[in-house]
Amino acid sequence: MNNAYKKIHLSEILKDSNYNLSLFNEKDIKTLESKIKVQKDKPYIDCIIREKAVQLKPEEVVRQLYTVKLINEYGYLRKRIRFEHPVPFGRETKSADIVVFDKDRPTVEYIVIEVKKPKLKEGKDQLKSYCNATGAPIGVWTNGGQISHYNRKDPNFFEDITDIPKADQTLEEILKERFTLRDLIIKDKIPNEGKSLKTIITEMEDEVLANAGIDVFEEVFKLIFTKLYDETKSQKDRTVISYFLKKKNLPKAAEEQTAFGEVYRNDFDETKKALFEIDDSSFRQMEFRNVGQSDTELKKKIQKLFNEAKDKWPGVFPDESKIDLTPSHLSICVSSLQDVKLFNSNLQVIDEAFEYLVSKSSKGEKGQYFTPRHVIDMCVKMLNPKKGEYMIDTAAGSCGFTVHTIFHLTGHLFKNVEISADEQEDVLRVFGIDFDEKVVRVARTLNLIAGDGETNVLHLNTLEYDRWNETVQNAEWRDTYGSGFKRIERLRKEPHTYKEFRFDILMANPPFAGDIKESRIIHKYELVVSSINNIAHIRQLKFHPFYNAI
Repeated sequence: MNNAYKKIHLSEILKDSNYNLSLFNEKDIKTLESKIKVQKDKPYIDCIIREKAVQLKPEEVVRQLYTVKLINEYGYLRKRIRFEHPVPFGRETKSADIVVFDKDRPTVEYIVIEVKKPKLKEGKDQLKSYCNATGAPIGVWTNGGQISHYNRKDPNFFEDITDIPKADQTLEEILKERFTLRDLIIKDKIPNEGKSLKTIITEMEDEVLANAGIDVFEEVFKLIFTKLYDETKSQKDRTVISYFLKKKNLPKAAEEQTAFGEVYRNDFDETKKALFEIDDSSFRQMEFRNVGQSDTELKKKIQKLFNEAKDKWPGVFPDESKIDLTPSHLSICVSSLQDVKLFNSNLQVIDEAFEYLVSKSSKGEKGQYFTPRHVIDMCVKMLNPKKGEYMIDTAAGSCGFTVHTIFHLTGHLFKNVEISADEQEDVLRVFGIDFDEKVVRVARTLNLIAGDGETNVLHLNTLEYDRWNETVQNAEWRDTYGSGFKRIERLRKEPHTYKEFRFDILMANPPFAGDIKESRIIHKYELVVSSINNIAHIRQLKFHPFYNAI
């Protein structure tokens, strides 16, 4: 076969690189492939902007495809776009991958796009330098699998924006456009940009949190807590969306997950297309958003939302707690999180982020690691907890076992819907205990939401059951955990000891690292030397604080 007509697929060119094609539609990919010419066993293309043959290396593939999006989807004219645009840095000159010029000032840089650096941190650093040098207010980084859009507020702060303006829009219109739960599902960063919540948090750390002089766990936890509350306020809109998509035989979100972790994914583009048909004019506008107001005004709005969340879900944060981020730092963080949908059918999105945050408090040294959700799903399915049964996790961590037991009993998964009074009664038979206060607060948040407002997650040391009475004497502890503790007390086997309880099901994944050196704890237990890699999840086991039955 003549090399000039040899068929080459873009996936072959991107093989073993950090670039991807998932952001681009199949039609544009096929069109570009049809234009490839092979010269000396190397693929070439007639550049869409430079109008000359260029070799198709991985970054060039992404550049060509993203430029097609700029022209076809965003409406930018070719004459406003330039490749390898020279950017002066003192005596040195570098080249920006793609630059879109201002409509009314054809020599002024408006959008700078970076594709040469395929990793986010390196790409963003490069992008920031180009935006600062040119004064461009908008920056985009992409490797074809992930994408980030930024508004350059000043040289130190780049805020995430939902998208870049179309050719007939202004940046201000993008920032202030009406935004509902429907829009959040359509523009959710996780399926659209190929990011995880953990990636977004680490990016925030690099930008502002590391030097903000605050407890990173506390401040990010406050923001996630507040955003979860904002999403629950759109619960009625969620019902409308779910009903509409169900009629079209589409998933309620981009991805649904079964109890065994099998994923049934409809084409996300098809789901998004269907969502655009929904008239959301009567939908509530999302409040956890940066809409171009002053940083001070934004902080007042987010603090008010946080206060409302504390009132709805008490016992996670003290009543007097407030957001400690400065207004400018908060503005960056809200912009980073606002386009992430936290409610989904599985808790993996939130878990991965919280595991990372809790690990910053030396969680790993204690041998604590969050159990993968698909393993939890499998265990709950196997044990099949029934209505009326009592269940406990004595090393609860983020309470995956308890939350998924609640899901199993109510049938609602993590769907942001109200549960009935009968279901509430079953939910209050589910308990969790952990000795790590930070992890307990994460767990309480998830259980409060899954259980519609009440929780039996307790901050106690399972191994020190004989000292629980001392803990209970603390008034602050009683205010937070008292109601759940009263419920667990009713299940004691003997009225004057917390050694054994009448539970139907125990599910747990206890820590297996770290030494217990306190003799007052060790002397209570028969130590068994065994190469236990995991604890069997035992049905019909009456609760003993440290698996006495093993």
